[in-house]
Amino acid sequence: MVVFPNAKINIGLQVLNRREDGYHNLETVFYPLKLHDVLEVVEANSVQFTASGIAIPGDGRDNLCLKAYRLLQKAYDLPPVHIYLHKVIPIGAGLGGGSADAAFLLKLLNTQFGLGLGEGELIGYARQLGADCPFFIRNAPVLATGIGDAFSEVKVDLSPYHLVLVKPDVHVSTATAYGSVRPQEVSRQLASAISRPVETWKETIFNDFETGIFAQYPEIAAVKALLYENGAVYAAMSGSGSAVYGLFKDRAVLNGLDHDYSVFYINQ
Repeated sequence: MVVFPNAKINIGLQVLNRREDGYHNLETVFYPLKLHDVLEVVEANSVQFTASGIAIPGDGRDNLCLKAYRLLQKAYDLPPVHIYLHKVIPIGAGLGGGSADAAFLLKLLNTQFGLGLGEGELIGYARQLGADCPFFIRNAPVLATGIGDAFSEVKVDLSPYHLVLVKPDVHVSTATAYGSVRPQEVSRQLASAISRPVETWKETIFNDFETGIFAQYPEIAAVKALLYENGAVYAAMSGSGSAVYGLFKDRAVLNGLDHDYSVFYINQ
């Protein structure tokens, strides 16, 4: 069985304060993006994981897909499987690709083995894998609060726009991102700002990680500036970076990028 896990972008990301458990309270909007990995599961004699496409750093035995399988295997005594993952979504980009793969694997196993898990139960398993994994179970725009795992419905539609996603050849670690951000206790009313026309977002919706990350990686700041120079009505870094996206009223082809950037033209 084959599924196609999709990426997400963050529209706005406000870091409010540091919690006693070491995490941060934040506000952001998760929005699904039409950029996909490919994931397949077949029954096998032993549990195996094979990856292709973009190289995945680290030990493959710790991949989130395997962790997702083990969660359900322990609960439902699943047979061994061979997991094939073809990576297209850039890694270390703030696009949630690893979380999407794990969440889609939960859904795939639920269907393939007839487990009968409802949406709420799948979300419960996804929460054990990462803060943004539950988003990909429902896979619809949400306002995320808490540590990014408390969701409320939000109405936002980017389908009238063309989206250009640019990934510089830079990996920004989560630790680096949070180490450079200055929390601001007061909410800046993201829920209200997101309901206004996209053309107003440039003045009202911000990613708090940008200031610190742009200072350390000026090439990421340059991408955002270039998107605006090419006519974007709104541009921002997604999550903790390093991917930056721009929204255009008309189809755009960027001028001024070199070969060190991956560029995706996405019709939402």
